[in-house]
Amino acid sequence: MGTMKFEVPHTLSKDDAKKRVEQLLKYWTEKYGVQANWSGDGAKVIGKVMGINLDASFTITDGAIQGEGTDPGMLLRSQAKSYLQKKFSTVLDPSKSVDEVDKGLA
Repeated sequence: MGTMKFEVPHTLSKDDAKKRVEQLLKYWTEKYGVQANWSGDGAKVIGKVMGINLDASFTITDGAIQGEGTDPGMLLRSQAKSYLQKKFSTVLDPSKSVDEVDKGLA
């Protein structure tokens, strides 16, 4: 299988972005059993989300989250990218408080 790259821009500080992404990974761990291992400002994520195998790594930078993961194939690629974009954009929305982000994941 190939690699699928993604980038989600944000306007938060790197620390705020990381806190919010940690919330997303906690949600995926509780709901889907996904494993996340942090190293600095990046994480490696392995598991299955919504029936799609997830083996990805990403880094939080000033202004964006950049990552790549296993491409699920032509049939699921657009769904997987859309899901990742939507979830990351939701948690990185600066108009929402951290509590609102947490409630919005459920």
